[in-house]
Amino acid sequence: MQSAGVARAAIEAFRRNYEALCRDESGMISETDIEPATGLPEYPESVSELDSELLAQTVLIKLNGGLGTSMGLEKVKSLLEVRPGVTFLDLIVRQVSSLRESSGAPVRLLFMNSFATSEDTLGHLEEHAPDGLKGVTEVELMQNQVPKINAGSLQPVEWPENPALEWCPPGHGDLYPALIGSGWLDRLLADGVRYAFVSNSDNLGAVLSPELLAWFAESDAPFLMEVTRRTPADRKGGHLAVRKADGQLLLREVAQCPEEDLEAFQNIDTHRYFNTNSIWLRLDKLKEALESAGGVLPLPMIRNLKTVDPRDKSSTPVIQLETAMGAAIECFPGARAIEVPRSRFAPVKTSGDLFALRSDAYEIGADGRVQLIEERAGKPPVVKLDDRYKFVDSLASLGVPSLAKCNSLTVTGEVRFEDGAVVEGDAVFDGSEDPVVVEK
Repeated sequence: MQSAGVARAAIEAFRRNYEALCRDESGMISETDIEPATGLPEYPESVSELDSELLAQTVLIKLNGGLGTSMGLEKVKSLLEVRPGVTFLDLIVRQVSSLRESSGAPVRLLFMNSFATSEDTLGHLEEHAPDGLKGVTEVELMQNQVPKINAGSLQPVEWPENPALEWCPPGHGDLYPALIGSGWLDRLLADGVRYAFVSNSDNLGAVLSPELLAWFAESDAPFLMEVTRRTPADRKGGHLAVRKADGQLLLREVAQCPEEDLEAFQNIDTHRYFNTNSIWLRLDKLKEALESAGGVLPLPMIRNLKTVDPRDKSSTPVIQLETAMGAAIECFPGARAIEVPRSRFAPVKTSGDLFALRSDAYEIGADGRVQLIEERAGKPPVVKLDDRYKFVDSLASLGVPSLAKCNSLTVTGEVRFEDGAVVEGDAVFDGSEDPVVVEK
């Protein structure tokens, strides 16, 4: 790692996780040791005017390290088009530009890129968003890379066919080593920046909210996690809980749940809130926490079992050691969580999610905000597509129907929607035997 130029903070974080692996620590959180989180505050009312002083002390950090390979992409996922000619990156820049114009504050923007996404991201921004980034000289926080571990020997895996595959990203918990190791944490603090809002670049619902910023600043909390109510579609997502031993909030991912507790983990009535992966940080208190912990936050280690070549399931089994950004909630006494509307959680993880986002069920404002149309009352259409539409390129053959009044849509086999076709209620189209054309 030293030879590869990995920052000291990331090396120490990896060392901590690797030693836990060698001790055969499971990182499991038993149902008997926690209780459900209850009584959380709700999203605040609108503020009467923008607080330009607070916004000037804030940085927006977008996690932008994903390639979206599960959707057939070979470039950074945030270059997907939401509308013709308009990408995720374009809308993020538009959101920040609008906030700067309306408040007069120099809101800062950082993209946490990986080695796989850096070139595409910076190239696109330079070509397509020069005006939106006016006055900004640097927009990149680089994610670290760590060795993949041979599952048999527990040594760094060797793969001479493609040495680049010997490395992997360490999960979004790498935010903290990346901030301190890159020098960005000290630079931001020196510039008077105290607050950071962090969210995924594929979640266009996660905008920098002046209301939440004001609430967070007034709370004086060191850490704030945005959570929302779980639905049947969220049974596998990490949920918020309270540790019985000390009353500390914590995040439990499915990989940290013992098999015998899976039923309780998936009970959305018991564990009501899931992590949206949007957090707020007090940067001065983050620095204090890092210094008191020897430069490494004690985040729970997560084992991710893969093969060294993800496209070749017969290649060497490996363990990728990862941490979750939201797990830091248990590292800050006084950390808070707040319930936000579902509209702030609209990630694109599948081609079905993108199909819905591209429809008229969503609208894009002049300020770059993407939200469900008012008639939907905050409920997105649930789209399930056949595996033949798993990759983004295949969506072109489907067409773009109206989903403004659609609750759910299931597509199997060869289906095509004509321009102007309207889908309402709960719709199922099966073209597995004979092709189906849905007319206007």
